[in-house]
Amino acid sequence: MKSFPDQSDLTYYPQFAPAPDRYSAKQIVKPVNFVCVAPNAHRVFLIGDFNDWDPSSHPMKRRPDGIWLIQVALNHGHHHYLFLADGKPTLDPRAHGIARNHMDEKVSLLAVS
Repeated sequence: MKSFPDQSDLTYYPQFAPAPDRYSAKQIVKPVNFVCVAPNAHRVFLIGDFNDWDPSSHPMKRRPDGIWLIQVALNHGHHHYLFLADGKPTLDPRAHGIARNHMDEKVSLLAVS
């Protein structure tokens, strides 16, 4: 009976060893601008899967015309998010689409490539 080497020995299977310098789209980070039109809001936050839905981590800045802005560096892939305008969850009308979160609530969808 033929004996096979231990598969955990990556020196025997170099094609399965991790390549440290290999290109991966998941490692690409791109700046993304988020815009929320809420002229009557006092505070607007960006929440999403990229910040564990933490409202305090991404406060948006208000311009004099009532538009709120923030730029966030995001990895390649699909991201779910919402704006919180004075505590009220708000979908982004400029989003690439609408998805559902784990609680079956509508959230905005963004694809970063």
